[in-house]
Amino acid sequence: MDLKCDDDSLPGELLDGVYASRVERKHNSLPSVVVVGGGISGLAAARMLQNASFKVILLESQDRIGGRIQTDYSFGCPVDMGASWLHGVCNENPLSPIIRRLGLTLYRTSGDDSILYDHDLESYALYDINGRQVSQSTVIEAGDVFKKILEETDKVRNEQNNDISVKEAISIVLDRHPDLRQRGLAHEVLQWYICRMEAWFAADADMISLKAWDQEKVLSGGHGLMVQGYDPVIKALSRDIEIRLNHRVKRVINGFNKVVITVEDGTNFVADAAIITVPLGILKANLIEFEPKLPEWKQSAISDLGVGNENKIALKFDHVFWPNVEFLGIVAPTSYSCGYFLNLHKATGHPVLVYMAAGALAYDLEKLSDEAAANFVMLQLKRMFPDATEPVQYLVSHWGTDPNILGCYSYDAVGNSEDIYDRLRASVGSLFFGGEAVSVDHQGSVHGAYSAGIMAAENCQMHLKQRLGTLERIPVACREELVESMVPLQISRL
Repeated sequence: MDLKCDDDSLPGELLDGVYASRVERKHNSLPSVVVVGGGISGLAAARMLQNASFKVILLESQDRIGGRIQTDYSFGCPVDMGASWLHGVCNENPLSPIIRRLGLTLYRTSGDDSILYDHDLESYALYDINGRQVSQSTVIEAGDVFKKILEETDKVRNEQNNDISVKEAISIVLDRHPDLRQRGLAHEVLQWYICRMEAWFAADADMISLKAWDQEKVLSGGHGLMVQGYDPVIKALSRDIEIRLNHRVKRVINGFNKVVITVEDGTNFVADAAIITVPLGILKANLIEFEPKLPEWKQSAISDLGVGNENKIALKFDHVFWPNVEFLGIVAPTSYSCGYFLNLHKATGHPVLVYMAAGALAYDLEKLSDEAAANFVMLQLKRMFPDATEPVQYLVSHWGTDPNILGCYSYDAVGNSEDIYDRLRASVGSLFFGGEAVSVDHQGSVHGAYSAGIMAAENCQMHLKQRLGTLERIPVACREELVESMVPLQISRL
């Protein structure tokens, strides 16, 4: 592919178009695009442009594709250490055609009315820190109180001139309505609900915007666990795309009529345009140098939007010693101390539990060795089940400190401006931006990241048509989407 240029350094004249004459387009040659980032957003963008007959090359810093989708098979079964749910099990979900074509099964864990959690309270077991199971009535009653508290925070929001955190709003509500305060075990269950809310945003309640926390538009159909993992989707999207692994992008020059991408070893890739789909954490850490610098309105959007952290510790056992429920939880006096286990045996038949921790706890666990993190989780598990056996294998994610990721997904931080997402997704010259953070209405989700990649590719295609003049836009959909809509999604636990 002729996107590559081996010059170790590039003259500054590129910015005024002089260098562009050295890489002048051949007569009738196809337009070229470099996609930076091999997550589902970058793969979607590359797939769409390649189907439209563009010259496309995808650069990925890691030795694998998928980004924050990582299906591990070392247990002898698929275990998603990153994204694992389809949020919106319906035909309107843009990933549904691909999932149908691949014949993948979804295990539905919640119904249509579950906006804040990816589980309904239908199949669970909660325990206190002494290992005593919490009664169903206590859990339901605390849940009802939590709903009332959240409803009252809406009144607080309407009174505030400035945005405040969800945690501060809850404190105001409890001061106004002492009857909503819970004590003893009920208080601990209430903290568990807050813990699950924090997991939805991958951030602590004192970081989450009161103004925006409930403004997300969730697709219908509830939430479905990908039984075979997300890896088959990633493989399908990546087929026949030219992908360069271990190519860490260090510099992006947004020239007069060319874009030059420089990777860590000094190799340059020259193209007509580029689509940047790296995680928000990478942009926030300024790990990619942009020349000229991104405009202030773009930089401030990147800086202001929150990026959360959620980690998983997966444990494989030689036999099942826990009840046949979808999830297990530990209630505690603070949301930080609460715990949550996903029971993969219920959904997949494999003896695997996955502990999930968000916010400050997720970062604290990354300070431990993998062995120490697994031991921490086992201490919690043995409180619930004193006869619990040791795991035969374990896996630990490190999304917050992974130098290729630096966080899980975006959330509305306190004080975010209303146009922050518009600024994030806006193009700059011949640079276009994808990734879950720039999704329209579906940040933090896999289908949101996928849609953002498609949107960036469409905008890039239109831009090049206008700039190059001779390019005719070819409206070719991803081959994976060319599926009869009559084929139903395969869903268990209806």
